[in-house]
Amino acid sequence: MRHAEWSTLLAERAHLQRDRGLWRERRLQRRHPGRSNNLRDFAGNDYLGLAQEPRLAEAQAEGARRFGAGAGASHLVSGHLEVHEALEERLAAWVGRPRALLFSTGYMANLGTLQALCDAGTHVFQDRLNHASLLDGARLAGARSRRFHHRDLDDLDRLLARAPSEARRLVVSDGVFSMDGDIADVAGLSATSARHGAWTMIDDAHGLGVLGPAGDGCVGRLHGYDAVPVLVGTLGKALGTAGAFVAGSEALIDHLIQFARPYAYTTAQPPGVAAATLKALDVLAAEPERRERLHALIAYFRHEARRLVLPLTNSVTPIQPLRLGDSQRTLHWAARLRDSGLLVGAIRPPTVPRGEARLRITLSAAHTCDDIDMLLEALARLAEEVV
Repeated sequence: MRHAEWSTLLAERAHLQRDRGLWRERRLQRRHPGRSNNLRDFAGNDYLGLAQEPRLAEAQAEGARRFGAGAGASHLVSGHLEVHEALEERLAAWVGRPRALLFSTGYMANLGTLQALCDAGTHVFQDRLNHASLLDGARLAGARSRRFHHRDLDDLDRLLARAPSEARRLVVSDGVFSMDGDIADVAGLSATSARHGAWTMIDDAHGLGVLGPAGDGCVGRLHGYDAVPVLVGTLGKALGTAGAFVAGSEALIDHLIQFARPYAYTTAQPPGVAAATLKALDVLAAEPERRERLHALIAYFRHEARRLVLPLTNSVTPIQPLRLGDSQRTLHWAARLRDSGLLVGAIRPPTVPRGEARLRITLSAAHTCDDIDMLLEALARLAEEVV
């Protein structure tokens, strides 16, 4: 392809994206406590309000002073520091697994795990609404993938029954679905997998810190590693820092160290970030009232939103989508909310299926009832508009 043809390709793709109303833009955020650009933030994933917690910031600064600004190399060369080792041990204990392995991002954790576990002879069964990183991981591995209907165990059972008996089978699901906020039936997935000799892998990115008696998510210590052999979690949501981990058996973690390419060929997480995450785990254990407050705010929002007959989905997590269907209507509502001082995510295809555009409202323990009342009042005004 000649230089001019590349330029034409870029221009055509940009025009098509804009013409479809799918053009994405970044907005520079100037952050203040609980706000972005002086907007009340209902778009992020800082579910416990830890991202701007001063104790985490100080722990990160102290970690950088002690260990340096960066790790300097991959974990397998010289970048695996004692603060990383301490964090892996804490994470494993938190979710009730023998070991955990740090990754730099959740996307890399899912790509690396699926690439290391699967090949062209592996049959992977994924919930239709799984995160893009899980779908991409199976493609990268060259595995044979089938997608079962969302949270439909009967459909999963049928698909597993059709797979060759000699094939390795892996059932993969989000724990909390990032665009709908509903929760996987982990017990049902595990039991169905076991009947067919399959392993279960759960990405609990949006459940950790929020669900479970110790904030250990929808899997955690409730479902041991015999039931869910592969557990993935991220640290940049409820824990307020960055990075991710995979937890499981000694054999699983040894396998990932040897064969997960995104782990082997990436510089280790900055040590200050690991130190901040250790502090986040301390705060999580010492202050269960953060989770209690979050769930009280979720209940309050849902009660008032139902009273206003807003189009809520069936979610009891901090992710509270309002399905509006039309992409332009969704963008209009998001813009009007922004004018009212409220930052809310406008989610459109291809992130969600066509015709299912929605506002993705996320709640945080850092919000106040006044914040939520302001959001509800603005949504009520929009709902009364004549379209």
